[in-house]
Amino acid sequence: MSVSETRAERHPPNPPAPAPAGASEPSGRSDPIVLSTRGLSVWYGAALALKDITIDIPRNKITAIIGPSGCGKSTLLRCFNRMNDLINGSRMEGEVRFDGDLISGADTDAVVLRRRIGMVFQKPNPFPKSIYNNVAWGARINGYRGDMDELVERSLHRAALWDEVKTKLNRSGLELSGGQQQRLCIARTLAVEPEVILMDEPCSSLDPISTARVEDLMEDLKDDFTIVIVTHNMQQARRVSDLTACLMLDEASLEGHRTGILAEFSPTDLLFTNPKDKRTEAYITGRIG
Repeated sequence: MSVSETRAERHPPNPPAPAPAGASEPSGRSDPIVLSTRGLSVWYGAALALKDITIDIPRNKITAIIGPSGCGKSTLLRCFNRMNDLINGSRMEGEVRFDGDLISGADTDAVVLRRRIGMVFQKPNPFPKSIYNNVAWGARINGYRGDMDELVERSLHRAALWDEVKTKLNRSGLELSGGQQQRLCIARTLAVEPEVILMDEPCSSLDPISTARVEDLMEDLKDDFTIVIVTHNMQQARRVSDLTACLMLDEASLEGHRTGILAEFSPTDLLFTNPKDKRTEAYITGRIG
């Protein structure tokens, strides 16, 4: 099956009802909200990177974040598991909540938070360890006391990699192909048993066949996990996501600075076929970006 075939053709969508005009989140949801922001703004030093973002991410759905370069897509993603804390000079205002609990306050334990909200990065980053130990690493440091062999096998199965590596678990993860390495990183994330998986351009360095495998994997995983993916590939957003948030650059940004704002957030099929915001329409049709 071609990677260019739309996800809608492979898995008929059942998105939430469209948002009313001017709303920043879809209405008519039956899914509880797992991640939310209210008036979220992020600075790097004196530079305002994101301004006044209000959004709700429903459970067990795939939400894509799209927009032109420099509009703060990855910054927003990192707010959900406090990875921006690791960047010198970063600060945020507003609220970020996970399962209704405020996680943007200074008293949040970011290490505990990241066990519940895992992350897969743009470039596959397996450790220079065996395939087995790559998967087992996070569980070990978190004090897992169960059957490690079973956990590793289950995680590799869920990442659609077990059949390809089951006879070479003691070989280095660095020997795998790029697509296999990315699925190994997903298996490593799954082994910690998070509730949410954040993906920052997970297919940007992969070939079309590997991309299709990762996309199919995301579709399989959303029954058990909430997935938020940043992608520059609008065709990918259409194929894999249930909802799409389009960030744009604020025209009122100070000269020399790029500030991202939320232009639109709606079910994916509606955003791509009947966008409510002119900036979204201009971006998805290639007139800006």
